[in-house]
Amino acid sequence: MAVGIWTLVEKSDYISLLSSKIYAVSAYILIMAGVIVMVTGILGCCATFKEQRRLLRVYFVLLLCIFLLEILAGVLAYIYYQQLNEELKGNLRETMVQKYHQPEHEHVTKAVDKLQQEFKCCGSNSSSDWVESVWIRSREADSRLVPDSCCKSPVIKLCGRRAHPSNIYKVEGGCITKLENFILNHLQIIGAVGVGIACVQIVGMFFTCCLYRSLKSEPY
Repeated sequence: MAVGIWTLVEKSDYISLLSSKIYAVSAYILIMAGVIVMVTGILGCCATFKEQRRLLRVYFVLLLCIFLLEILAGVLAYIYYQQLNEELKGNLRETMVQKYHQPEHEHVTKAVDKLQQEFKCCGSNSSSDWVESVWIRSREADSRLVPDSCCKSPVIKLCGRRAHPSNIYKVEGGCITKLENFILNHLQIIGAVGVGIACVQIVGMFFTCCLYRSLKSEPY
């Protein structure tokens, strides 16, 4: 649950740059599984102390649900891991060019600025991508060649007017490579947590079955 919340709270800005929802869905699944784990833990304690077979049956079903959710999160993370490169190639540049500093897309503007500053990059593939930006071509850009977030010293007003390597970040591969590596690393964490906890659930279901058989049948 902590990994899921961390993904959505700390990394939510970058989610808006992705066309697919699989990354966010994987995080939501982990949170859902975490909530069920807490409920299941309490139920498991009650079932064990009271030695009630009915509660153990419910406990086993919940463990099975957690197992399936964790496996699903791991599988989704793996699938998205395989298709991430193509998605970013086809979507990131278009998002930057068409949506940056546009009405109703403030979240994209915030995400792009954070991306370029945090990873010290400029543009999807290179700083030249900004030439075709709707915002750069408008009067609102105030003669900027790139957004100020491309600058090495963004505190300087209108620093984006000068696109020289001494002033802006000129990273080989642009932001797409940086963002891809970041998300791939995070997907590995999501997948590992999902599959790892799912394996723990198997052990839990096994011991639940053993305990269930050891208890006497309840009178009806």
